[in-house]
Amino acid sequence: MILITGGLGFIGTHTTRALLDLGESCVLVQRRPAEMPAAFAAEAGERLFVERADLTDERSLLDIGDRHKITGIVHLAGSVPWPPGAYEPLEGAEKSVRSLLNVFRAARDWQVRRLGLASTIGVYGGVTAEGALGEDLPLPMTAYHPIPAFKKIGELMAGHLAGAMGVEAVTYRIAAIWGPLGHTPSPFFAAPQLVHAAARGAEPDLSTLRAGGHTEDGIDLCYVKDCGRAIALLQVAERLRHRTYNVASGRLTTNGEVVAAIRGLVPDARAGLPEGRDPAGRDTWLDITRLREDTGFEPAYDTGRAVADYLAWLRAGNQR
Repeated sequence: MILITGGLGFIGTHTTRALLDLGESCVLVQRRPAEMPAAFAAEAGERLFVERADLTDERSLLDIGDRHKITGIVHLAGSVPWPPGAYEPLEGAEKSVRSLLNVFRAARDWQVRRLGLASTIGVYGGVTAEGALGEDLPLPMTAYHPIPAFKKIGELMAGHLAGAMGVEAVTYRIAAIWGPLGHTPSPFFAAPQLVHAAARGAEPDLSTLRAGGHTEDGIDLCYVKDCGRAIALLQVAERLRHRTYNVASGRLTTNGEVVAAIRGLVPDARAGLPEGRDPAGRDTWLDITRLREDTGFEPAYDTGRAVADYLAWLRAGNQR
């Protein structure tokens, strides 16, 4: 049985679905009370369970192991002191580190086969290499934002603990993820805002973007259903040869490509963007050779199929 922290969140929900489709049973851990989504009704109570626990509370997490036989952990719950002002700085940092340590304690005590840990494409910020970025590139000891800063800290701690404790820990460097259940607006890329605006017949508001709001700006966009499936495949793979994997589409998708896909379905969509490139932006996409070779993963959603699926979900009344 696979325990998924944040299992009813954005990426967590799709990872849960993918693991269930692969024949696994799952325990979803949430800090706040949560109802089982209707999409999981058939498996609820048989192959799927929800447990409430605060990851900073060691005992409440470890007690789950008394009720379920946990064989693997996928740690997706937010472990970064974000958004700004949510925590006093020391309290936020302590919560982040304590959550990670408690997950490692659980992995040790339950003797799980594999512990998966979510990181981010943001850890590559400041890397000057051209083309698709691979996992072995040296990362600068700086970060432009709290999320990549704490994910770098987590990667270093996880590498140390995995070796010292004999736990197989695998880090997922997750690309720009979009699709159903995703939060919008995003401060990092434009695609969610563009699709939501098209579904509403509105002008997209890109005022929250830090950079990258021009037609030719791009990033590695990975549809959330592909992301969840990639994480599931990494969790169940018989053997993994590396400790770090890029979870991504493996290609650059520009805002212009997203707009073209939207207008193929919504011809009158008001998705006009400034031409050219944002001087403050930088195209980033990831090499997924490791992921392909060790799991057989291939993205199922190109830009057109992803936009169509996302629009259909929104038009069905899911305006989150």
